Amino acid sequence: MASIQQQFRATKKQKIVDAAAGKKPLSSGDKAGDKLQVEQLAQQIADVQEILYAERKHKILIVLQGMDTSGKDGTVRGVFGKIDPLGVSSIAFKAPTAEEKAHDYLWRVHQQVPGLGEFTIFNRSHYEDVLITRVHDWIDNKECARRYEHIRAFEKMLAETGTVILKFFLHISSDAQKQRLEERIAYSDKHWKFDPNDLEERKYWSDYQRQYAKAIAETDAAHAPWYVIPADSKTHRNLAIASILLDTLQKLKPAFPPANPAFAKLKVV
Repeated sequence: MASIQQQFRATKKQKIVDAAAGKKPLSSGDKAGDKLQVEQLAQQIADVQEILYAERKHKILIVLQGMDTSGKDGTVRGVFGKIDPLGVSSIAFKAPTAEEKAHDYLWRVHQQVPGLGEFTIFNRSHYEDVLITRVHDWIDNKECARRYEHIRAFEKMLAETGTVILKFFLHISSDAQKQRLEERIAYSDKHWKFDPNDLEERKYWSDYQRQYAKAIAETDAAHAPWYVIPADSKTHRNLAIASILLDTLQKLKPAFPPANPAFAKLKVV
């Protein structure tokens, strides 16, 4: 039976646009049971993260990419919501500022990578610089190829200096995105989530699918793997990501630092 990583791991030959976004490969058939399992996995991740934070041997970088409404924010809440805030940060990369534009495109990204013992979640990431920029022809093929070289080298450097990298493509279907956008328009308490520009970007759906497929093929590596996560179901999206993350963390065999024998002689008065 394939491992959880193998089940969702992208391959260079995989055609992302043909993947079945709506599949629920981890479904137990019991929605309430699946949600409970996500909560249990999230708690286990939080428990392991506490040890990693104390151990200070590893740096964990999680990259979340996906079309609008694919559930990046929901993943942060559902999978990482039980972690002690001291040990985790979530970075939502927006359009670059004037200062950021004055530097190379990876400058703002490198400043946000995790330190020892830390979890950092990229809610969108440096991949925007080869996705939206290419869809709208803000850069040409030659510049895009250069950027892929930069990204591969950047991630290799991070991995070689102790960063564990996990990259997740939240693969939502066009129909599911349509439904979620309609809900954001229909319900006033969801208006804060809605950006009219999302409707414009939806017109480029096929272009984005092609660019995501290319980005994954160009940058998937053993030290920086891509996982394609069906994201039409929020519960099963979180279940898949939490399962992969916990399995990866447990393989690091984290342990609290050894006891200090000198402390046995101390007395609090």
